[in-house]
Amino acid sequence: MKAPPFDYHRPQSLPEALELLRGADARVLAGGQSLVPMLNFRLLAPTALVDINALDELRGITIEGGRLSFGAMARQREIERHAGLAEIAPIFAQAVREIGHRQTRNRGTIGGSLCHLDPSAELPMLCVLHDATLTIQSAGGSRRVAVRDFIQGAMSPGLDAGEMLTRIEMEAWPQGHAFAFLEHARRAGDYAMSSAACLLTFDAQGAITRAAICVGGLGDRPARLTHAEQSLLGARPDEQLFAQVAEEVERLPAEGSIHASAPFKRQIARTLVRRALTSACATMVTA
Repeated sequence: MKAPPFDYHRPQSLPEALELLRGADARVLAGGQSLVPMLNFRLLAPTALVDINALDELRGITIEGGRLSFGAMARQREIERHAGLAEIAPIFAQAVREIGHRQTRNRGTIGGSLCHLDPSAELPMLCVLHDATLTIQSAGGSRRVAVRDFIQGAMSPGLDAGEMLTRIEMEAWPQGHAFAFLEHARRAGDYAMSSAACLLTFDAQGAITRAAICVGGLGDRPARLTHAEQSLLGARPDEQLFAQVAEEVERLPAEGSIHASAPFKRQIARTLVRRALTSACATMVTA
């Protein structure tokens, strides 16, 4: 299939790109790993594409004072191989290696993944896990929004007409935290049926002092297990406790697919949560 006709623009600055988006039925082209197939299948028919690959101000990853900042054009492969990120937030490299194949990671971007919002996508899930804040700009100004408010459902980002996601920011967890990211797919490179990620910190006696757990692929968006997170505080790692915590997956909305029913996806997610917690307790970040 071929894409419908559209005007193509390659702006050389962010203000120029935002002006092109103003009042137009336009789509932003970043990596194109999701957008181009959707155009070819005629699932989208914009009148214009605004290619932002020349905008250097949207690139890069910075780490300052324990705060992580990603330009929306940061490539998945850059996230996977970034030495500073591997030291302070190694769960990113662990998760990104599950995305598609090396060739797609060379082109795909964190901003593109957040704006496409496949329910099984790894990067939106990590942003929810870290309570990220997003910067959204238009020709009329900018605003900041929490990632959980930005994600309004499957393939439904909280962007108004003329707006563009430009930056993603979050606080890194303290040095010495434990982490794990696991997913289950039919084949390597496929979208996951279910996935689970967790971050943990411990006190000197080995009790859990902070926890974040997120599940992806079940419903229309990544979901935090907030009750489970609270129940872990003050507890010592224990397989029976982790199995009980994983039961909170039953509270989450789940949608079946041609590959797996909703109950089966929940079963996978419960197993992944338990395994992720167990794995995290054996994985510590060091300087």
